[in-house]
Amino acid sequence: MVLYHGNNMKVERPILVKQNRFLDFGPGFYTTTNLDQAKVTGKRKTGDATVNIYHLDENDTFAECRILRFEGLDGRWLDFVAENRNGMYHGSGYDLIYGPVADDVYRELTLYLTGVLSRGQALDALRIRRLFNQMVFATEHAQGYLHFERSEAV
Repeated sequence: MVLYHGNNMKVERPILVKQNRFLDFGPGFYTTTNLDQAKVTGKRKTGDATVNIYHLDENDTFAECRILRFEGLDGRWLDFVAENRNGMYHGSGYDLIYGPVADDVYRELTLYLTGVLSRGQALDALRIRRLFNQMVFATEHAQGYLHFERSEAV
């Protein structure tokens, strides 16, 4: 499997960094299978927009890591993202988390979190958007399976 990570620099050896903001799937190293998504993420205010390209052996990785997988938008995904974005997730730890990206859906998430939209209404509003995927490497154990291939300027 080929994975991409957008940044403002070459990232040969990803490290787990304490985040200064709450993200969809909590702290970790975020990747995607969608090159276009990584290119957008790589455009930062400083540095050169860069896409880092990695290889992941799915058989070994998926057999040896604790994985939380969301196949699509559902209530379980919405609640997980909402808890992480609010810094309130205290559930089971996972090595890898895979599912839809919640970028550019801040409005819908906020309306859901404040009770303006029900879970069903929020999911309906999100389903009309084109959401990419993300795979988050949440532990050093999981990151050991990620192999850097190269980086490219965007």
